[in-house]
Amino acid sequence: MQIHIRPEDQHKTTFTCPFGTFVYTRMSFGLCNAPNTFQCCMTSIFSNLLQNCMGVFMDDFTVYADSFDACLENLSKVLTRCININMVLNSEKCHFMVTKGIILVHLVSNRGIEVEKSKVDIITSLPNPNSMQEVRSFLEHAGFYTRFIKNFSKIVLPLSKMLQKDRARVGKQAHVIAYASRTMDPTKLNYTTAEKELLAIEFALDKFRSYLLGSKIIVFSYHATLKFLLKKPDAKPRLIR
Repeated sequence: MQIHIRPEDQHKTTFTCPFGTFVYTRMSFGLCNAPNTFQCCMTSIFSNLLQNCMGVFMDDFTVYADSFDACLENLSKVLTRCININMVLNSEKCHFMVTKGIILVHLVSNRGIEVEKSKVDIITSLPNPNSMQEVRSFLEHAGFYTRFIKNFSKIVLPLSKMLQKDRARVGKQAHVIAYASRTMDPTKLNYTTAEKELLAIEFALDKFRSYLLGSKIIVFSYHATLKFLLKKPDAKPRLIR
């Protein structure tokens, strides 16, 4: 079904392509108010049938009943209405007299409304979120099925808190976020243990320099003698450097 655009408003849909400048004479779904307009149109067409024998969402509508004969009768009413207003249906997208089916990405049957398995598989296959954007994306995916998950808001509360703008994202427990290593040339292999430990710290600070700039950092090392290095008056110049 196509909805006419008033001639005085058609210029608002002007677009230019290599073949010239054109305007839409029928409403396209790219327009900001198109979905609302189309829904209002469909609701107006089937107004006396809604909530009794059918439901409509945009260009998808479902006819239902408690029995086969009643469903045939309701289907006849809907098809008659389509004929009267000259509405054309795509036969390839129509499914008649089924006991279950996918409606608006939900599985609907005599058991009620359920989650479509393929959608669950998509959520379970998502990788663990590693950034605020990925956390937000995961919550949007999972949140679509809130009604099917008991205590959903309680389960995702830690993730939801992470998205708060004024919340400090500092955990109570340290976690490894990256590893780095390198080989030493023959000269450095002859360094003392303290020199090798300090060389490792120097390498790490240089490796992750872009992440450390502008931040207060604490270096942890199991080589306790390093913490006295700056206070040691006779330390080797190479260590001080």
